Amino acid sequence: MILRSWEQIPKALKNERTKYYYDVLKRKKFDLLLKRLFDFIFAVFLLILLFPLIFIISVVVRATSKGPILYKQERVTTYGKIFRILKFRTMVENADKLGALVTLDNDKRITKVGKFLRRFRLDELPQLFNVLRGQMSFVGTRPEVQKYVDAYSDEMLATLFMPAGITSLASISFKDENKYLESNETVEEKYINKILPDKMKYNLEYIKNFNVFYDVKLMLKTVLAVLD
Repeated sequence: MILRSWEQIPKALKNERTKYYYDVLKRKKFDLLLKRLFDFIFAVFLLILLFPLIFIISVVVRATSKGPILYKQERVTTYGKIFRILKFRTMVENADKLGALVTLDNDKRITKVGKFLRRFRLDELPQLFNVLRGQMSFVGTRPEVQKYVDAYSDEMLATLFMPAGITSLASISFKDENKYLESNETVEEKYINKILPDKMKYNLEYIKNFNVFYDVKLMLKTVLAVLD
């Protein structure tokens, strides 16, 4: 990706807190270009390698429950742009109209096949197409719906200087996120008030530590976390 000049950054993202992180990324322009190159090449490689698996999952999802093969939802990525994230559908049709935007493991909306796909994060394979289009990166802040982005603090907005990611240090650290959602608050209140701020601490730290080799390290950690 090419980092915009500060003058070209959307006004809504510009403040004293985000300027610090912008200056950090400004010193890493070459790493940002390498990141995009790596994302593109590796996404093409994985799509070719995993095509048989993607095809099989598509057939199984279609055959075992009513609804489309892919789940598409509007999320927010670089500079606040809206894009449609792609996932294999793991829930019943129109699930987002039947409950909260945050999903728990015991959510009755999840299909039997969906539980398996979620366990090994296979539902996220279609996001390789999002990476190919430049809407996402392999590593970066998980893309949120606009409702949650609206709850970002001034500092959190700095995460929108980079593409949303399939995985991140926050994703690894909160792989059992549902455990943190058990409280008297509603699921969404708990997520916005507690989980989101804690995740963002990791995401902001990532900006400081970012380089391509660090990305590869986090990708390997993600594989180990999924298999654990």
